This record gives sequence, structure tokens and C-alpha cells, in this order.
Amino acid sequence: MEDVRIPVLIVGGGPVGLSTALFCARHGVATMLLEKRDGTSTLPRAPGMQARTLEMFRAAGLGGDIRALEIGDSHPYFEGGIIQVETFSRIDEAVLLEAPSLDGPTVSPERVMGCGQDRYERVLAAKARELGSDIRFGTRLLELAQDDEGVTAVAEDVTTGERIRIRADYLVGADGAGSTVRRLLGVERQGRGTVFNALSIYFRAPELEELLKDRKFILCYASAPGTLMGLSRLHGCNPWLAAPIYFPEKGEKPEDFTDERCVDIVRTAAGKADMAVEVVAKIPWEGAQLVAETFRRGRVFLAGDAAHVHPPAGGFGANTGIHDAHNLAWKLAAVLAGWGGGALLDTYHAERHAVGSAMAAQALVRNRIRHGYATEEDKAAMVDDIIVTLGYRYSSTAVSAPADRPVLTPELRLEGEPGTRAPHVWLDRDGERLSTIDLFWDHYVLLTDAAGTAWREAAAKAAEGLGIPLRTHVLGEGGGLRPVDRDWRQAYGIGPGGAVLVRPDAIVAWRSAGPVTDAADPLDAAIARAAGHLG
Repeated sequence: MEDVRIPVLIVGGGPVGLSTALFCARHGVATMLLEKRDGTSTLPRAPGMQARTLEMFRAAGLGGDIRALEIGDSHPYFEGGIIQVETFSRIDEAVLLEAPSLDGPTVSPERVMGCGQDRYERVLAAKARELGSDIRFGTRLLELAQDDEGVTAVAEDVTTGERIRIRADYLVGADGAGSTVRRLLGVERQGRGTVFNALSIYFRAPELEELLKDRKFILCYASAPGTLMGLSRLHGCNPWLAAPIYFPEKGEKPEDFTDERCVDIVRTAAGKADMAVEVVAKIPWEGAQLVAETFRRGRVFLAGDAAHVHPPAGGFGANTGIHDAHNLAWKLAAVLAGWGGGALLDTYHAERHAVGSAMAAQALVRNRIRHGYATEEDKAAMVDDIIVTLGYRYSSTAVSAPADRPVLTPELRLEGEPGTRAPHVWLDRDGERLSTIDLFWDHYVLLTDAAGTAWREAAAKAAEGLGIPLRTHVLGEGGGLRPVDRDWRQAYGIGPGGAVLVRPDAIVAWRSAGPVTDAADPLDAAIARAAGHLG
């Protein structure tokens, strides 16, 4: 049996597992990734990439590689929103169901884009390998056990049956809704459970483009088959994706959907009985709302669908999982490097469980609205997509803010409040255009103006005492970074002489609206808390 020693073992090679490997590698952490499939996805699943997700890849140095995967300009599809028709041939009569806000020039340096999982998984895997991650497809997890010093796992090559014993400091379970890691841990899930059952039909139909008259949309529902069937091609090329619902309680099962029946379903939804349709693939799936009771048990963490599942309404699934990976990777790197305190890893559950639960609730609300059985209470509870994907708030011991705040606010508020993503402001640095978001990755960052000398000195001393990586930047007059589109202090909610401490993941950890008599006193505590040295 092969024996391997690695700091972080990742189970699951989808977008979440591969992102975890990439982010860890970018932070200098060696990983091994196990995936039971024989390679990356071959289908364009999870095609909507949110602005915040793209910010994370941008910060990891992969923004250009991911953006290059976009076919044409996919943004008009997002601007088209979610629509409903009787049949696709009656596209001129489409009714707008939702027109979500997803990005904006003062919100993010990135714009949402369409790209299938089949394309971006390959890029993530290649870059993670280039950075040293040991990615093993065709390998499944069999056993895991943990003690105070680490995790021991046994895995098996699905082709040869050869086994590997891996000893890791930490393990990340990113192995999907049916997570083996979660099962072996004995972690239960809570929530609504199964909401509906659907079948993803990937197909080619050249005439469909003509029927749709080049109408752009995120999702188009057709009601002709007797139930809403969604149509999407956000990924920008063939195949199309249709997702009819089926009903196990009526005796229906995936095997009943032969290619011939799928062709009939697509033709009925299209309103064209003789339309040529070629079925490429059929994937049954379950729309469910379930959240794991804990995202951490000892040295093992859950991320992505292993931690939270919800109906696809909103496109929150893969994006939320990638955000899990981003939140966890830098914290693992900090603790493994010795400068992160033990309490820092506890904040993963505190922050991401609350967000995962809120996103699952929002996805369920959208599902009810789209299928016509939402209550007034449901409608009132729904917030705009951009609040769910970018405007969420963390509450944990690593954030200097009240712990009883709601995760989501009725309106988007990116104003420098601790626990929120730092506001985006365009900057000029000797002729180079960059965003404030580009300042955050592997260090804590203190932002001040020219009057913030005391803050900068106190921050440097506190960070040195704890061995924490920290940089200070003077923005505006007297500094090397000049805001070009708006007043950065107003954007961050401070005045002259104020200061803002931002974590490596671009989350504001602490701020002071103005100068104080003793800068060291509040900053010492804020930096120690943000790095997990104060519980």
C-alpha cells in the first residue's frame, strides 16, 4: 500500500474541490485531491459564474484564464433575466419573471459570465497541478479516521483496486450532495429535503435558435408540457440544457425518459412537432434544500454540496461552494504556517454555515415563486441576487462587529462594514489601473489616508509581534494609490484619519471612522482577533 503524507487532503474533484486545491496552492499549501470520476466534467453544468466568484479567481492570479473561456459576450444573457413562455416558438409573448441585479461598475471589477463546468474545471485542474497539487482522478475514499494530530484516510484506485493510505493535517470534503466524507463523519443535515425531481436533458436542435429569434435570457420556462420546463444555454454553445420535472410519487422514474420521450418533451416545449432534436446526455437530479448541521468536525471540513444543497434557482450552488473554498483555504494556510490561531478555523463554520443556510433559503423562495406557489411571506423574504452572492455579512470572532446581525440585508450595502466584502474602488498606481479588491490575497491590509500614520505604525508593530503578514497602503494624496472614480473614504465609511483592516479574503475585519488617542489599543485587539488569537 502506498503511503502519502500531505498537509491537506481534498475529497471531490468538482468545481469546489478543484478551487480548494487551487486556492491552497496559491497560498503555498500542498494538497492531494481524490476524485472517483476518471476526469473533469464533460457537461456544461453550473454555467453562471458570479462576479464575486470571478473576483476570487482574479485574486488567485487566474482571472484572465477564466475570462478567456467566455464565448463572445455572455453578459446580455444575464441582462435578459428569467422569462416564461407557453412554448419557445411564442418567444414574442415572453413574460419576465425575474430581472436580477448581478454586478455593476461601482460594485465589482468583474462582471458575471457564462461558462460551462466542462471548460473551467479543466483550467482549475491544470493550474492546481502546475502549482504542485497532486490530483488523482479515478480514486475513491474508503475510510477516514482522525486524532488530535491529523487525519488518516484510505483510498482506492477504482480501476486497479490498489490502495493508498494518506496522512494529512486536515481533510476537506467537497464530494457533493451524496458526500462520503459527511457520511463517514456521521454529520446530519437539516432542511426541507427533496423539493422536486428533475432530469437534465442536454441536446442539440439547430432550429431552436431561429424559434427564439436570438432572445437572450438566463433561463426560459415553457409551460406547454403541463409543468414548467427550464431552458438554458448560458455557457454560450451547444448543447442546450432542458430540465423537465418528473414525479416519483406518481410512479415516474428516470428510466422512463427514453431518448424518444425526451425528444418529444423538447418538441412540445418548442411548439414544433417536427423539430430535429439530438439528445446528447440525460442526468437525473434532485432539487433539495438541506444544510449540514456542522461544516467542521475536528480536522475535517465540509464544503460545497457536501455542506449545503438547494434548488438551482439563483445559480447559487457551485458559486457558493467556491466561496466556501476561498474562505477555508487562507485559514488553513494561516494555521499551517503558524501565524493563524486555533480559533481561526472555527470561524469557517461560523461564517459559511450562516451564509449557506441563507442561500439555501433564498433558493427555495425563488423556486416557489417560479413555480407559482409562493406566499406573500415568501415574496417579501426574497432579496436581490447580488445581495445573496456578494452582499452577505459574516459574523464570527474574526470580525469586529455585533454577532446578532442578519446575514442578508434588504438592500445591497457594501460600505466598509466589518464582515462584508471590502468596497470596490478603482485606483491608479503609476499609470496602472487596479481595484481595491486587487490589494487583498495573502496579507492582511490596513488602508488609511495620509493622516493615518499612527494607525500604520500601530498595525505594523502588532503584526510583527504576532508574526502576521500585513501590508499598509496610503490611499489618496500622499500615497501611492490614487482613487479615480470616487472618494475611497466615503466608500469605506470612514473620515479623514480613519483606518480599515481587511482580511486576506477581502472581508473587512475592523474599521475606525477617524483617528483615536491611542491607535495601538484597538488595533492590537482587532488584528489578534482577525487572525484567530482571540476567541
